[in-house]
Amino acid sequence: MDLFDKCYNFTEAKEAIAAGIYPYFIPLTGNEGTVANFRGRRLIMCGSNNYLGLTTDPRVRQAAIEAIQTYGTSCTGSRFLNGTLEMHEQLERELAAYVGKEAALVFSTGMQVNLGVISALTGRGDYVILDKEDHASIVDGAKLSYGETRRFAHQDMAELGRLLEKLPADKGKLVVVDGLYSMEGDIAPLPEMTALCKKHGARLMVDDAHAIGVLGGGRGTAAEFGVTDQVDLIMSTFSKSFASLGGFVAGDEPIIHYIKHHARSLIFSASIPPSNAAAALAALHIMRDEPERVQRLKENADYMRQGYRQLGFDIGNSTTPVIPIIIGDLMRTIMTWKMLFEAGVFVNPVLSPGVQPGRELLRTSYMATHTREQLDTVLSIFEKVGKQMGLI
Repeated sequence: MDLFDKCYNFTEAKEAIAAGIYPYFIPLTGNEGTVANFRGRRLIMCGSNNYLGLTTDPRVRQAAIEAIQTYGTSCTGSRFLNGTLEMHEQLERELAAYVGKEAALVFSTGMQVNLGVISALTGRGDYVILDKEDHASIVDGAKLSYGETRRFAHQDMAELGRLLEKLPADKGKLVVVDGLYSMEGDIAPLPEMTALCKKHGARLMVDDAHAIGVLGGGRGTAAEFGVTDQVDLIMSTFSKSFASLGGFVAGDEPIIHYIKHHARSLIFSASIPPSNAAAALAALHIMRDEPERVQRLKENADYMRQGYRQLGFDIGNSTTPVIPIIIGDLMRTIMTWKMLFEAGVFVNPVLSPGVQPGRELLRTSYMATHTREQLDTVLSIFEKVGKQMGLI
């Protein structure tokens, strides 16, 4: 068998493109935060992770421009060699202080954080324990480690407790969960989780990619519940609220020092470019100094959840700016996306393996910078399309 046979036989996406219902890799010609441009059309953006609306903030833009003028466009090397700037270390200090930890370490992407941290900490004889709805980067990090992986049903603390009870007491155990789950917008029950980890001698890592800037006054899921001191590691990305690209992990200084010298995705990758580091730092300052942005985001999210529920849409258990419209059928999900797109609303259809078969949904997400007029327009279009598709 030719290794490439599977490539030549993969026709589903091309068939969808030919039918005009392919919903991915849409080449936008402009992005104004709450509005996207596509082939001369303006769409209200309800499919972005730009939660605080900082990608177009003049201060963030200017910080990136000045960094390029000062340092150029790239560090052209890994953090170990020539790729560490004073700005990287300043960003790490301020991130650690912001999330309430001793130290932090900046990686080139959020994906690389999870790959590097999990595989560096867990080795042969250790266990990695995951929620079944954890992000793919967490799952892949567990695969890269030499530890054994165990998984528990989504948000099922009773099953997590039984699983931890069965594991050897003398083996290392790392529980890794999303703080805010990116597809359905629900939040990990960290108080119960930290208690279970303490009882069974496990360490806890929380992926706050979608929670920093959103929960806990912007400081994340652990801050939301007041358990920051009980969560061992907090990671996040710069590609959401930080309006940039990159990621970081924060925790006790000895743990971060160890990861710094053992995480292969850090050691063998070029460092985050100066412009991205400067943009993330500027966004962090705005996040810290303007907490009213987080409040506006919450108000917009509350408004949309209430609106969708009143219209009769199934939005699951969302309590955050990530609001799923659960449809439960592949073709109806794609056709609903298509009608919304043509009506001027940009959302994301999520199909298997992003969600379980039968749980297909439209992922909608909101920003602090969405106006009430924009939100009302979105609800009006959803109402019309929802009725046409028999969803409400």
